[in-house]
Amino acid sequence: MRKEYDFSAARKNPYAAQLKKQITIRLDEDSIAYFKAISEEVGIPYQSLINLYLRDCAATHRKLNLNWA
Repeated sequence: MRKEYDFSAARKNPYAAQLKKQITIRLDEDSIAYFKAISEEVGIPYQSLINLYLRDCAATHRKLNLNWA
């Protein structure tokens, strides 16, 4: 390994902005506690678990049943 590296000619990843987008979302305490408990079991941050779950829902076109009586 070198003692120092020269990154002056480096360029940023042009696809980095497309990877993730920061948003604000309001979740109830029970939902957060649920994902935090799972995250401790599997060793993945709870935000990543929520993202994985939402991505799975989108990939499988899962929809909520919002029919109230």
